[in-house]
Amino acid sequence: MTGSGRQGELFPAGAGSGDGPGTAPCALLPLRQRQLLAWQNRLASFQQPLFEALGTHNQAQGEGSQGQLFAMARSGRGPDPDGLTAHFNPLALTPQSLQFWRWPQQAQNGAALYVVIDQPPHLNVPLLLYIGETSRADLRWKGDHDCKTYLAAYGEALQQAELKSLASIRFWADVPVAARPRQALEQALIRRWQPPFNKETRQRWATPFTSDLG
Repeated sequence: MTGSGRQGELFPAGAGSGDGPGTAPCALLPLRQRQLLAWQNRLASFQQPLFEALGTHNQAQGEGSQGQLFAMARSGRGPDPDGLTAHFNPLALTPQSLQFWRWPQQAQNGAALYVVIDQPPHLNVPLLLYIGETSRADLRWKGDHDCKTYLAAYGEALQQAELKSLASIRFWADVPVAARPRQALEQALIRRWQPPFNKETRQRWATPFTSDLG
């Protein structure tokens, strides 16, 4: 799925500074670090209300509400995809290493939706970077994958800017086995969270990590 060719700029030169959740004014920081912080804070400002709304929902519905959501999605008896994803809490999923596919025994099998989340220590909110779906959770992340390319460029840029990243992957296995309803859930989640490493939203967040990825 990944293309060939040179890797482009991580962020446009005009990304700007700006402040956001969990950061202090950064006008005097080095240019690369300032650009990365500005981009992270722009994404955090959009996603923070979504995370906060989920906290309120979980308190109102009880801790078992997400398990009921999973059951509805798996059986197909639940509301429309947008209705389901409005109550889906990605932080309730178990975080795993991005290198999980190297483990001798695979914990993930069969159909799944998955999310990639970064929890930078300098922010007070997580960043949901990618949402995907697969019929083979044990294999989907093993080979070439656009998101892996973006994550590598993102991690390298953060390291060069002396910023830390705590990225993980999380799987939602209680999803429809049939591809079309599972893909409908994936697209509804992408519309809601606008993750920057999905091709549907890269233009919005100005993150063309490689110039030829579609």
